[in-house]
Amino acid sequence: MNQFSTIKALKKNIKVCTLCVDYLPYQPRPVFSFSAKSKILIVGQAPGIKVHKSGIPWNDASGDRLRKWIQVSKDQFYDTKYFSIVPMAFCYPGKGKSGDLAPRPECAEKWMEPILDKLPQRKLTLLIGQYSQDWFLKGTKKNTLTETVKNWQEYQPEYFVLPHPSPRNNIWLKKNPWFEKKLVPKLKKKIKELMF
Repeated sequence: MNQFSTIKALKKNIKVCTLCVDYLPYQPRPVFSFSAKSKILIVGQAPGIKVHKSGIPWNDASGDRLRKWIQVSKDQFYDTKYFSIVPMAFCYPGKGKSGDLAPRPECAEKWMEPILDKLPQRKLTLLIGQYSQDWFLKGTKKNTLTETVKNWQEYQPEYFVLPHPSPRNNIWLKKNPWFEKKLVPKLKKKIKELMF
């Protein structure tokens, strides 16, 4: 029997994954949440230190802003009837010079396809930040994240491309007011349609 044959088996295998153990600052603690019922998939980067400690995805300031962008409560956000939450890497990668290190690439290479195979109801994927956009959009993404997000309509109806909602991106959001004026209302509308 294939180790990924059921969603339960797949989750169990991810929970005990030690693929990147030699590169991580702490013991692996994979953080994710997915279900075959979810219509919306959220793909971020990798857990930050707060999320690593709590074991709850997007349980930080970035998550607060993301929930504001999509206009959902915490209860709705963590309800797998609506959302699956799968980062590009499941474990905290450690700190770099300007924020957290990049997600370990081995993680998505091993786990992303088996997970996507188990999400038959998926109607929309939120690609948050450059790492998820690189992986999902392959040759169709633009030269910069700003250009990709500016051309968000090109990736519809399958994807919504978003910048990371981290407080570190406050400057980007100030420089690009069109994002919250034009894209976010469309995003809220789409999320509402899929949820109700």
